Amino acid sequence: MGRAEQGISRERWAVIPRVLCFLFHEREVLLLKRAPHRAIFPDRYNGLGGHVEPGEDLRTAARREVREETGLEVETLHLAGLVLIHADESPGVLLGVFIGEALERRTGMSAEGMLEWVPVDRVLELPVVEDFPELWPRVLRFRETREPFFLSYTYDPDDRLVIQEG
Repeated sequence: MGRAEQGISRERWAVIPRVLCFLFHEREVLLLKRAPHRAIFPDRYNGLGGHVEPGEDLRTAARREVREETGLEVETLHLAGLVLIHADESPGVLLGVFIGEALERRTGMSAEGMLEWVPVDRVLELPVVEDFPELWPRVLRFRETREPFFLSYTYDPDDRLVIQEG
């Protein structure tokens, strides 16, 4: 199948691929507290991740983002779920959510913010990003069952996040 047969058209909804990673070490997870000067999610906790570069697949991008943000090399990352984010315009976002096990623990500053190991059962006590309370239980469920999740994020007329599971 050539490029022309891919059915790509400006009239169709398009997505920008991104990745989000959660690294576990025993009963802790590595989170990034975004720096206060960051435009998106300042002073909020989230997993690691970012954009997919041209030519990368989702897993390769996830490994690269982990390496760039932590200095850790992670061999095994499992795709835990996919999230389609509709912001009423094209392009939207396709977020691949990965989990992995870290062989070592590292903390410290990165260009994005402060890396912190947090006990799994204390994560929701932190100031996390908006969708985290809905996403986190699904990440933990995947860690135990390996059953992937599929979510769709939209916004209501008052710009509040609406999360649906497929």
